Amino acid sequence: MAELTVTRLPEGFSAWDELFELIMRSFAYMDGVIDPPSSAHRLTPASLRDKARVETCFVATLDGRLAGCIFAAERTDAFYVGKLAVDDGARGTGIGRALMQAAERHAIAQAKPTLELQTRIELEANHATFERMGFVEVKRTAHDGYDRATSITYRKALA
Repeated sequence: MAELTVTRLPEGFSAWDELFELIMRSFAYMDGVIDPPSSAHRLTPASLRDKARVETCFVATLDGRLAGCIFAAERTDAFYVGKLAVDDGARGTGIGRALMQAAERHAIAQAKPTLELQTRIELEANHATFERMGFVEVKRTAHDGYDRATSITYRKALA
């Protein structure tokens, strides 16, 4: 059985290129599916390092190999999940759920009353997954230049 481990990004983490490639592979399936393009296209290994300085990051390893990550930022009333990535080869192994649970535990420890995230309208499988995890849709947003909603914001009340 595969060994899954989720930890807060370790001090001295240096595998930024590997983490960047994981995120790009994870979001590649969105190419041609979502409109406008995924925010992953604006990332670089250096921007991930900068992001980790101001946000909380958890990484998942599967049998010792980097297999997923989640970045989340503290807001006044919520802990906002801005980037969740699971390597294509590791989908269906529970990594995404384990990363979300780590973010939720951290938010509770920080006394945040809610966990919040956004997903693209086109990614219907995400909607069902988030709803099963206890998230509720709170708003739809149109990105600049679009006359229709392109993303959905979900919130989950934390105990």
